[in-house]
Amino acid sequence: MINTASRKLKLIRERAPLFKKALKSCSICPRRCGVDRAAGKAGYCRAPYNPAAYSYSAHHGEEPALSGTKGSGTIFFTHCNMRCAYCQNYYFSQLDSGKEVSIAKLADIMLHLQRIGCHNINLVSPTHYVPQIVMALEMALTKGLNIPIVYNTGGYDLADTIRLLDGIIDIYLPDMRYSDDSAAKKYSDAIRYVENNRMCIAQMQRQVGDMVLDDNGIGKKGLIIRLLVLPQD
Repeated sequence: MINTASRKLKLIRERAPLFKKALKSCSICPRRCGVDRAAGKAGYCRAPYNPAAYSYSAHHGEEPALSGTKGSGTIFFTHCNMRCAYCQNYYFSQLDSGKEVSIAKLADIMLHLQRIGCHNINLVSPTHYVPQIVMALEMALTKGLNIPIVYNTGGYDLADTIRLLDGIIDIYLPDMRYSDDSAAKKYSDAIRYVENNRMCIAQMQRQVGDMVLDDNGIGKKGLIIRLLVLPQD
């Protein structure tokens, strides 16, 4: 069953205290920095309280089931909880280019992407902003947001956080970058990547199952896993 806006709102409001608690002593991702993000303290990801975004647009270069004919409504978030040596988004993931926006503004961005015809809201590198994203979603849903929400992640997530997103996220788009933790540490400074990644992907699959497409081949709900291939060590 595809989750309706009213069901998503109910779930968000029920879990709001848990999202806020995770932000107060940051335990959103596997690093569990413990800093008070609600007070503006920055942990490993260097992210401020307000979400920072580099860009948002109708993106036509995603997986075909997401981009379709009208584009995927991508929001590229600034900062990251990894340090990938090969990052194609280095300019804003590690050099922190981008602009802070209020949670209300983030909700408006989502609604704008829906208005211009995007098939979905595609949250790119959302891991370190999950509580703020959920707050923005609550605002946007009350104003008519009704297209699928895509969680587009490098795969270094925490299963406890993913569990809180059950019924809120429609499509999960995680990377599965490593099967060896020494490589994850070397190339992404990600400790225990393999264990956390596999636990999260199992949780994602449990929540949304395999990809469900509409009559036009556009994704409505499900899981797409991307595998990383590096050309040489």
